[in-house]
Amino acid sequence: MDNNTMIVVVVAVVLVAAALALVLMKRRRSDALRARFGPEYERAVVTTGKVGEAERILEERAKRVATFNLHPIAADEAQRFTNSWKTVQARFVDDPRTAVLEADRLIAEVMRARGYPVDDPDKRIDDLSVEHAHVIEPYRAGRVIVVRHEQGQASTEDLRQAMVHFRALFEELVSRAVSAVRRAS
Repeated sequence: MDNNTMIVVVVAVVLVAAALALVLMKRRRSDALRARFGPEYERAVVTTGKVGEAERILEERAKRVATFNLHPIAADEAQRFTNSWKTVQARFVDDPRTAVLEADRLIAEVMRARGYPVDDPDKRIDDLSVEHAHVIEPYRAGRVIVVRHEQGQASTEDLRQAMVHFRALFEELVSRAVSAVRRAS
């Protein structure tokens, strides 16, 4: 083999190795995002229609949430929130329409106490998806029911389902907070 052939072979091997490394890095990135976001990853891919765009959006969410000053709530505060939740659930029997709105507000209050911004309900869902991906779809479904309720289009069964959806996120937010306080002690 002459020098020119040798150079061509070496360059080809380097290019193939670089391409392979790039593919492996993309796969690792996708796997990490899929593991972190769970069903939210698939939802983002379906919504955008493009894996790369979905991954870019999810990474932007994660970067945004990383700028928050998220912190656990104290055990006594978690207990106060839990007592409030029980009161809201009990109220559902007599006044489901008010109870669902109170449950939604209580979740926002817990989020605020944990350091999440809560002004924009759509951003709230995106922000929660970073750390609570496995319960975000039920919360999203509950929020849809609240919007329908505000338009006078939700049945009592719909409202009951919203409460069930909200409870999953509420319990996650409060239980994670208490666990973090216990670990820090």
